[in-house]
Amino acid sequence: MSQVIYGERLGREGKIRVGCSATIFDAAHEKVLLTQRADNGRWCLPGGGLDPGESVEEACIREVWEETGLHVRITRLIGVYSDPNQLVIYNDGNKAFFVVMSFEAEIIGGELGLSDETTAFGYFSLAEMDSMPMHNRHQQRVVDALLNQPEALIK
Repeated sequence: MSQVIYGERLGREGKIRVGCSATIFDAAHEKVLLTQRADNGRWCLPGGGLDPGESVEEACIREVWEETGLHVRITRLIGVYSDPNQLVIYNDGNKAFFVVMSFEAEIIGGELGLSDETTAFGYFSLAEMDSMPMHNRHQQRVVDALLNQPEALIK
């Protein structure tokens, strides 16, 4: 499990990590697929960190498959997120500052299911997310996806 700390320029410590997340809408484009994390019980968009030698698109596709069993195609970049006031501290004491790309993706195959990283999944509206324990700032990424802007946001 990890701890997220917010404060003035805490992100100047630790290693820089690059991550990605996928926003997958239901057929009506009203609800978004979320998974519940096994490590902390919080709800989040499917995603994770890049492995050496893969593109952010490849990482996003791989992470969605690993966490949900779904095969997806990336359709657009929603935004790039980096918060200089956010620092993640892991149980082993390692610290990380994340830069995350959030993509919209569509399902092209596979079967939705659980993994060793997830304990539940479902499609939820933005209003339903208000009462859920959400992981970091994933709800903001959903808000940004719903804006459907032609250019990616940088936050």
